[in-house]
Amino acid sequence: MKRPLILASASPRRKELLELAGLDFKVVPSHALEPLPDDSESPEEYAVSMARIKAVEVAGRCPDAVVLGADSVVAVDMDILGKPVDEADAVRMLGMLSGRTHRVVTGVCVVMPGHEDRMFSVSTDVTMADISPEAARAYVETGEPMDKAGAYAVQGRAACFVTRINGSYTNVVGLPLAEVVSIFSEI
Repeated sequence: MKRPLILASASPRRKELLELAGLDFKVVPSHALEPLPDDSESPEEYAVSMARIKAVEVAGRCPDAVVLGADSVVAVDMDILGKPVDEADAVRMLGMLSGRTHRVVTGVCVVMPGHEDRMFSVSTDVTMADISPEAARAYVETGEPMDKAGAYAVQGRAACFVTRINGSYTNVVGLPLAEVVSIFSEI
């Protein structure tokens, strides 16, 4: 890649994943406003839309760079769970996930000067064990779920709740690394 790469995200997990891939990049968090999902949007449409909003905002400030934007949501059926607004919301979300399979959807947008934006989403099915209300509250009290879509971190303490992952593990962490690296190998 001849142009500098910018990650339009303050997520430490996305930063760590790109570092694992050996990519040379700079972090420039997006300042874009993030609208709530529209009832007519699928989780995939919403995640891609949010990734594009973030990438385009940063590309406007860094016009000579390749900008990577991403947004992850947790979908229970068609309900989109973002980050919890408070501890009670986090406990509620964990209750929704308890004992069932949900999807983690990450939307990705790559903005490249002189090229059309590349946008896609990756979905991973995650199955959770039954989570007792006490276990949910104890987990929430650690503070870990408060900035995570769906109120959990698969790479953290919530790993003990996850019984099965069908699809990309890195997608659940916050960035479908194989797909992202594939795009960068093409440009």
